[in-house]
Amino acid sequence: MADAASRLRSLAEQVLGAALPVRIRAWDGSQAGPPDAPALVVRNRRALRRMLFKPGELGLVRAWVSGDLDIEGDLYATLDAMAGLVWERGEDARGLVESLRDPAVRAAARELLKLAGPPIPPAPPGEEVRRPRRHLHTRRTDRRAISHHYDVGNDFYEIVLGPSMVYSCAYWEDGGTLETAQRDKLELVCAKLGLREGQRLLDVGCGWGSMAIHAAREHGVSVVGVTLSQEQAAYARKRVADEGLTDRVEIRVQDYRDVTDGPFDAISSIGMAEHVGAERYLEYATQLYGLLRPGGRLLNHQIGRRPQRDESAYEVDRFIDAYVFPDGELAPIGTTVTQLERAGFEVRDVESLREHYARTLRRWVANLEGDWERAVRLTSPGRARVWRLYMAASALAFEHNRIGVNQVLAVRTPESGASGLPLRTRTWNT
Repeated sequence: MADAASRLRSLAEQVLGAALPVRIRAWDGSQAGPPDAPALVVRNRRALRRMLFKPGELGLVRAWVSGDLDIEGDLYATLDAMAGLVWERGEDARGLVESLRDPAVRAAARELLKLAGPPIPPAPPGEEVRRPRRHLHTRRTDRRAISHHYDVGNDFYEIVLGPSMVYSCAYWEDGGTLETAQRDKLELVCAKLGLREGQRLLDVGCGWGSMAIHAAREHGVSVVGVTLSQEQAAYARKRVADEGLTDRVEIRVQDYRDVTDGPFDAISSIGMAEHVGAERYLEYATQLYGLLRPGGRLLNHQIGRRPQRDESAYEVDRFIDAYVFPDGELAPIGTTVTQLERAGFEVRDVESLREHYARTLRRWVANLEGDWERAVRLTSPGRARVWRLYMAASALAFEHNRIGVNQVLAVRTPESGASGLPLRTRTWNT
């Protein structure tokens, strides 16, 4: 009988209809495929059952998170090589279903089922969020989704994010460090908002307080920061106190929809709007518009996806929805700009930072890998594996222009039409 790796590789290629670009190392120690290629390590038959009972992305992810499947070699190269075989087919693997009409493919699939062992679907890993796939974005469901992602433990985020504790795209110069790039990003936001001493800033989705602290310390503004995460708020309040800024910075556990103490001179929303949802986005934009004084500025920093020919066919990525950002939704930049304009804003500048986010994510992955054992102790092996996979895959998605990130500067322009912006906007002089 052939070894498990050779059988698995041959049968998989028959089912997929394409050559595997990676090496296979199976549970019996056997290997098959190009010797210099990175390897998919199939640790046990359960990994195979996970992939067979849930063909496509989600089955692979379940095997990865549970530790039944691993990668030996360059993680990025392996994910890049496998993208065309799995992710670009669609998570429901329609292409695989169509191929099963071929008798030879059906025979190979039956052999794979025999190789996988008892026909019992393994339970999903404990890190998977299991609930109806309805993106309601009520206050209660949003709190639960934010808690799933952000209440992992501040010590864990310190490992990944580093001293800046900024969980959004940095703004890089060649040779810069992650910390200087994050500082430069915060300063870029402040410059675009034209912050001046004595003004009021609302920081929506304030995270661990980095933007609020930077704006108060460097520009003399008073800041209200809101988050739905109890752990983030506690951490941010301590940082504010340590900086001696409690008279200028207030951190609240509060939904942005419940903020009523405007007007503010400026609003920053950095990496938060992805949680809002398509059905709620106009409500989000209208709420922020109403909280600004006439002439006030909004800086909306948000990940976006490429538009589809049929936007009604858009589906949230199953891996991200089940393991990373429950109920998170991405929109094309054109849709975001349109919704901001519908709410009353005048959009004055759009800047893409796509390549900057790819570099940021690779640094975060390196941080996680560099302190892996501690990260596992602080969370769980499965949670750490989720983060490594999601950040590495996201870096590749930014690099290949599958997704992007944009800073949109918008103004609540008064009736006079005076926007308060310079003629040459990109100088960011106020």
